[in-house]
Amino acid sequence: MEKSENDRIVFDPGTANEKQKLFFLARAPFIAYGGAKGGGKTWAVRTKAVGGAICNPGLRVLIMRRTYPELEENHIGPIVRMVPPEIGTYLATTRRMTFFNGSSVKFGHWAGELSELEYQGQEFDWIFIDEATQFTERAFNYLKGCLRGVSPYQKRLYLTCNPGGVGHTWVKRLFIDRDYRRSDNAEENEDPEDYVFIPATVEDNKFLLKNSPHYLKMLSQMPENVRKAYRYGDWDALGGSYFSELRRDTHTFSPMRIPHHWRRYRAMDYGLDMLAVLWIAVDGEGRSWVYREWTKPGLIVRQAAAGILERTLPGETVDATFAPPDLWSTQKDTGRTMEEIFRSGGVPLTRADNSRVQGHMLIKDMLAPRSDGRPGLMISTDCRRLLADMAAIQADDENPGDAARDPHEVTHTVDALRYYCVSRVAPADPPPAEAEAWTDDSFWGGEPAWSYLMY
Repeated sequence: MEKSENDRIVFDPGTANEKQKLFFLARAPFIAYGGAKGGGKTWAVRTKAVGGAICNPGLRVLIMRRTYPELEENHIGPIVRMVPPEIGTYLATTRRMTFFNGSSVKFGHWAGELSELEYQGQEFDWIFIDEATQFTERAFNYLKGCLRGVSPYQKRLYLTCNPGGVGHTWVKRLFIDRDYRRSDNAEENEDPEDYVFIPATVEDNKFLLKNSPHYLKMLSQMPENVRKAYRYGDWDALGGSYFSELRRDTHTFSPMRIPHHWRRYRAMDYGLDMLAVLWIAVDGEGRSWVYREWTKPGLIVRQAAAGILERTLPGETVDATFAPPDLWSTQKDTGRTMEEIFRSGGVPLTRADNSRVQGHMLIKDMLAPRSDGRPGLMISTDCRRLLADMAAIQADDENPGDAARDPHEVTHTVDALRYYCVSRVAPADPPPAEAEAWTDDSFWGGEPAWSYLMY
């Protein structure tokens, strides 16, 4: 930035490489840039966001990172230094830079369900998700809903990404594999024309190679799978869930009527940030069927108990509700435990073991095929949150035998399932002799909707 002969402010962020130019010029609704590390992704985000705000009066921009320290280091600090005060002013209390022409760039970080509340009702013309593979698909879909408003600008969502991370699977599906979902409802279909991917490697970033000549050597000396991903942008080298055994064609079933003689259980994870409840039936062979789920944030215990009872159908006998041991801790302000409040609200709890590694390994064991070739755990296709969380959760970096605790928003339903798997459950008794024999046709469909209603 400097003043010209006519005392006009000149904003010059630098020169873009060829891949960054493609990123700047792309006009699809969803544009992803990256692959290998060192491709100049973060600079491209800063430059496109600020340049767009300067050139388009009234443009509303949002830049997202997973954590606030990353946001501060990679975007807020550099942009504040980049933009002269004559052009834009940054207000720390709102984390927003406002430009002379009415445009604005807001800086945000994603804190799971709390961020959903924060961004509810907000409108933006352009959204940038930097390091998108650190975001869940749920977060991506939620932020898509913020692309709206009455301004004349085309709404776009820009992403930068490297292989690996909690969002590896959905980013790879949309932008690398180009595997798009179709449904009977045309409005829910994903249009291939909406998604553009611009691959970049460190060789595209001549500025980095000039100023950090050892960076390329450092990437090349990483372990093989990491080297393939970070050096060459190989999306098959990294990624995948902690529950790599999970397959939708093997472990899921369509909503069905649960036979009356099967035993039924509930399992839950509770906190003020999120209540997650699963309803699980056990057949005569000891196979477990997760047939209903419910998740909701911000519930006090009495509200949680009432909601659980409301979603347990009339005549649906639940043998036990498994819950984490911290619900038995005495509250300092009341002298009561949350377990007591759940019990008084009509939901008696059974204390589950809280061993993380053992519980997660038992989930893996139940996903494995049994002697008849079918897995010991089946999940209804209507349990979308559980399936998405299991697909997203990664292995812990420090303890590969355990699932990661971060991002926290993908752990709630998995923890509820873990409490069930570490608990002892009994298989169903044989059906009464006079009961109608179950056939495949009667078992899988044709029953009243209320008998398998999902909430």
